[in-house]
Amino acid sequence: MGLVEKIENKSAKVGIIGLGYVGLPLAIEYVLSGFSVIGIDVDERKKEKIDKGENYIDDITSEKWDKTIKSGRFIASTNYDSVPDLDIIYICVPTPFTVNKDPDVSYIIDSTKGVASGLRKDQVIILKSTTFPETTEKIVLPILEETGLKVGEDYYLAFSPERIDPGNKQFTTENTPIVVGGVTQKCTDIAEKVIAQVVNKVHVVSNPRVAEMEKLLENIFRSVNIALVNELARLCDRMGGVDIWEVVEAAATKPFGFMPFFPGPGIGGHCILVDPYYLAWKAREYDFHSKFIELAAETNEEMPYYVVGNIRRALGNVNSSIQNGKVLILGVSFKKDVDDMRNSPALKIMELLLQRGVKELSYNDPFIPEIKVGSKKYQSLPLTKETLQSHDVVVITADHSKYDAEFIVEHANSIVDTRNLTKNITDNLHKIVKLGSGRGFYSDLLNGA
Repeated sequence: MGLVEKIENKSAKVGIIGLGYVGLPLAIEYVLSGFSVIGIDVDERKKEKIDKGENYIDDITSEKWDKTIKSGRFIASTNYDSVPDLDIIYICVPTPFTVNKDPDVSYIIDSTKGVASGLRKDQVIILKSTTFPETTEKIVLPILEETGLKVGEDYYLAFSPERIDPGNKQFTTENTPIVVGGVTQKCTDIAEKVIAQVVNKVHVVSNPRVAEMEKLLENIFRSVNIALVNELARLCDRMGGVDIWEVVEAAATKPFGFMPFFPGPGIGGHCILVDPYYLAWKAREYDFHSKFIELAAETNEEMPYYVVGNIRRALGNVNSSIQNGKVLILGVSFKKDVDDMRNSPALKIMELLLQRGVKELSYNDPFIPEIKVGSKKYQSLPLTKETLQSHDVVVITADHSKYDAEFIVEHANSIVDTRNLTKNITDNLHKIVKLGSGRGFYSDLLNGA
């Protein structure tokens, strides 16, 4: 039986390498569509949880998870022994950057070598990890070619970027359109057929480089626009009398030519923070300097330092300093109502406070019971009147729906609001330092603290 026939009758065996926020939901969709799936991840803890039937990704509903486990068609592994038995192989591994902001594609390389160790004819490999253009053809392909098998004839290779938005209940793996580009036309055709088994709409592009660049464009678009409003927020603080949140809401009433973006304590998650540096690094290979893109990334990365400046000012308002201050962080996930801490600006703010010798640092997050910042471990404190009153400054770094703004403002001594959670508060405004509000707060610490 040929590969295409196996795909169409769902007898093809699927392998998902990397069982994180991208890989695990993808595995679930294939299982629920009738395929048998083997998940591969070097993290033994993930395998143990799956073996016990424990779901560790909030975006996967209990209903979908239970059906998957009961199906008996999903198993987890920590090695590549099953590769020869697989027909479809997805690579969904992390792509971080180094301390010098250079791409780290070691996970892609290691995974590809694992695939190559068992590569055979009639397999399709789809890379989903966000990366720079030419990764598929200049990093993945050469490793697979060492097997002696020929791409487009013996096996098939394509790139199809992930489009996961943690916490988004409207757009999921199933109903979000997906882009794909193969190394050859046959690679593209087969990869499209594979993806169409679990995704409603597949958009085909001419090659992997287009698909790789498309993914970077998606996220750099957001990075640049967030940087714009972050810079304007700082200007509004300097000017006074102009609230950037009100400005953006007013601009958003225009039904064309404008898309609202809001300021914040920095950017988090995987893609928006990482992607500008991936493209900038690749551009230098062609003697091209993406100054505009890099400037936006730098602007966003300055925001945690700016917030620390606000915290220092707020501590001064209650006759304290960082060295004598007690600071409570509210929300350590990178966005609202998720348990995802990847590159969270809240963690960076905590690191900066520790570096500056803060006397006492605590946090609360209803989605994240414990964290580690540097060498220190923290447990989420209960958000009680006593907890709020016992800290000099409360810093709102995630506007979780569970947070009661009125309760927080009533009992906190001083507040730094980076998410506009206190938007509708009219009393005790003297307690609140809100990012970009322009309420008489002059950021003399504009360039850091």
